[in-house]
Amino acid sequence: MSKSRPWLNLAAALAGVALIAPATAGEPAGAEAPASAGWAAPDLNKLPDDAWGGEVRRGRELIARTYAHLGPEAADPARRYAGNNLACQNCHLGAGTQPFGDPLVGSFANYPNYRVRSGAVGTIEERINGCMVRSLNGRALPLDSPEMVAMVAYLKFLATGRPMGEPLPGQGAGRMPELTRPADPERGRAVYAATCAACHGADGQGQRNGAAGDAKGYAVPPLWGADSFNDGAGMDRLTDAANFIRNNMPLGTTWQHPMVAPGDAWDVAAFMQSQPRPHMAGLERDFPDRLEKPLDAPYGPYADGFSEEQHRLGPFAPIRAEIEKLQRERAAAR
Repeated sequence: MSKSRPWLNLAAALAGVALIAPATAGEPAGAEAPASAGWAAPDLNKLPDDAWGGEVRRGRELIARTYAHLGPEAADPARRYAGNNLACQNCHLGAGTQPFGDPLVGSFANYPNYRVRSGAVGTIEERINGCMVRSLNGRALPLDSPEMVAMVAYLKFLATGRPMGEPLPGQGAGRMPELTRPADPERGRAVYAATCAACHGADGQGQRNGAAGDAKGYAVPPLWGADSFNDGAGMDRLTDAANFIRNNMPLGTTWQHPMVAPGDAWDVAAFMQSQPRPHMAGLERDFPDRLEKPLDAPYGPYADGFSEEQHRLGPFAPIRAEIEKLQRERAAAR
């Protein structure tokens, strides 16, 4: 589950996968292959060496090495907007260019759009700031800041040739079949030890590129603890994390040839999310229309009567059925 050293301990990871106990009842019989992602990101090297090309390259640098420019160890204290030493590309692999690695390709063409988390129409700048305060556990960038302008320029470049609002195959982290049982954090602990700890460490704290304080970030990012994403981040939702692991981890994995079995991916994601991480205040204000709230949102309030534990671990089918019933009832009452 590392993000910077493609083949670090990959042999050990592959060997470890075989050590995990066989699938139990309630696991998906097989993984559903994601839709084909037949695209390539635009080539940055083809941009001219002019003001626009420089701005786009600066935006990519900010996505790839966020910690150096905006992190808590950045040289200029006034630019320390991120609260941890992660980079945007720790979640958006390859600076946002990898299919099913939460790519940023084409995202610019989807904004403004309606955001269920806020219950309002949001801009691309607001979406970037959502990552700043959640995944980077920091504070929002000023909308007219040089960093915001550069990142938006990079996202616009990545949308070159993409039709407005048209879904792009390979977006997100993929979608494999859900479990019909709750995800099991204790089983996930064994998966983690065999498959993930070689890179991320037994304590989940990753591997720094240098020493604390040098603004060099991580070769392998921490998965929990004070320098990880907070509990309002999308990666703290089971579905996002499990699919990301399935299609991208260990690093070097591709969605065409996943290495972690579906049940193992669900369980190790549950283990990761059971570990301590920073808390984001005000999460109860997310998703003001409770019937639009994601089934796996790990914090309430909820509209459906199911427990926080079931929302966190599943199974999700009973929740989905209840939400659909409530939505039909609301529509009929209008």
